[in-house]
Amino acid sequence: MADQDDVDTLAGQLCNRHTALLATVENDLAILRGRIAIVATFIHNPAYDHTARRALAQALGLPEPRQDSQ
Repeated sequence: MADQDDVDTLAGQLCNRHTALLATVENDLAILRGRIAIVATFIHNPAYDHTARRALAQALGLPEPRQDSQ
């Protein structure tokens, strides 16, 4: 059976790993949010083909661009 020192050591290691993993996930989420913002900017930019922007928005589940007035 494990003694208390072993349990405390293991608990400390798990806590450190949890903190590192949480920081990694937060960083990845920030990158993902930035990329979604770039894509959303493209989708709503009327300088590009409306059909392509609409299809991209539908494929990603993002709000579709409004029909361009010409």
